[in-house]
Amino acid sequence: MTKKTSITIILLLLLVLISATACRNKDKNTNNMDPIIEEDIDKDQEGEENTKEDESGVLSDGIPSPLSGIYGEEEKVNRRPVAVMFDNDPKARWQAGLSQAEVVYEFLVEPPYTRYMGIFLLNEPEVIGPVRSARPYFIATLLEYDPLYVRVGGSEQAKEDVKKHKVADIDGLYSGVFWRNTKIGKKAPNNTYTSMEGIRKEQKRLNYKETGDYKGFLFNDKDLDIEGKEAKEILIKYYSSNTTKYEYDAENKVYKRYKDKKLHIDETDEKLVLAKNIFILEANTKIIDGEGRMEIQVIGQGKGYYITNGKYINITWKKASINDKIIFLDEKGNEIKLNPGITWIQFTKPDPDVDII
Repeated sequence: MTKKTSITIILLLLLVLISATACRNKDKNTNNMDPIIEEDIDKDQEGEENTKEDESGVLSDGIPSPLSGIYGEEEKVNRRPVAVMFDNDPKARWQAGLSQAEVVYEFLVEPPYTRYMGIFLLNEPEVIGPVRSARPYFIATLLEYDPLYVRVGGSEQAKEDVKKHKVADIDGLYSGVFWRNTKIGKKAPNNTYTSMEGIRKEQKRLNYKETGDYKGFLFNDKDLDIEGKEAKEILIKYYSSNTTKYEYDAENKVYKRYKDKKLHIDETDEKLVLAKNIFILEANTKIIDGEGRMEIQVIGQGKGYYITNGKYINITWKKASINDKIIFLDEKGNEIKLNPGITWIQFTKPDPDVDII
């Protein structure tokens, strides 16, 4: 073999060796790469379908609550609502858990007081109260939600109505999930409390059904302004010693609530009690006994106002029967769609003393 031939063979062997090494490195790099698989793509697409962008541009998981239009876990949205009677005697303030209700009603009771009924679905306050007694017009209102009804006693007519209409009743006079809080300066009967955990336990113990049969409100897909008159401040004068005021927070597009000239806060965490939607509804009202108990016609129809985002419009409300859902109609007869958020419903006498500026 000549010297020239030997050099050629050596060069060929080197080329073969370099090529094999490159192939091995290529295989090694390929095996270390994360593969793009169809399952991952499907997961991303599925996640997009189950989210919704709110007015701030943030994606929210879940499905909308029929009470508030706020998105929450499907398991929570599909369970049964809870209606709680809240004491509003000055000696009972402030209330715990009220800021977490998605719908709240304020009704007249024995003069000069009013009382609240909060409707809960998404939220689970650890402390709720003070809880107070029932009245017939509260029951005529709550039946449209098919809720658990949380109260402590009631008028004789209200107690009869609870039985007559087979309300899923949780009465603090007989239930073990209520307690008296004597450490906060409140005295009986203005210091009875419970919790959402306790309420749900009672629901199971009493074998009440898990879901409610009811219709929710109509909601806009996103926050919208209405074409109406200015409503930066709303003052409702139930009595000279009993007023409710709302003040518009333009930056956050919600109303801050005041009761008897004091900023309304939650007793538990001192969070502000806020409203996105406010209804003022006129209903025929009269005193029916010597104790000052009232009859309020919440079935039928009447005039009112709808307020949101610093504006208000005139409306008509209608409720066909004790079990039917109340509906709100604009001046053209169209059902009103609410903005997603907390709604306060203020029932008043006809021609109420109300200032909207």
